[in-house]
Amino acid sequence: MAVRIRLKRFGKKKQPFYRVVVAEKSTPRDGKTLETLGTYDPRQEPVAFLIDSERVDYWKSVGAQASDSVERLLANAGIGTNPDRKSSNQGVAKKDRAPKAE
Repeated sequence: MAVRIRLKRFGKKKQPFYRVVVAEKSTPRDGKTLETLGTYDPRQEPVAFLIDSERVDYWKSVGAQASDSVERLLANAGIGTNPDRKSSNQGVAKKDRAPKAE
């Protein structure tokens, strides 16, 4: 059973609100979850991100992996580490980039 910590969307159209949940990897985005760990509201200023860090640590200790977006949110909250995400063309002028293979 592969388990992930990810976002589950709530709210009306164009008014997103998310819950940070633990779910099996194969379940749909808004499907059945194992546990709710917190909330994320990107529409507030400043952005509201509430999380139970003890439960996040527990789930990571038993093998759960955080999605990219949740990992970024955890890093911004000071709980996790920010993964290095760099483009393969970063620092290279557009004219010097290799052409795409077609």
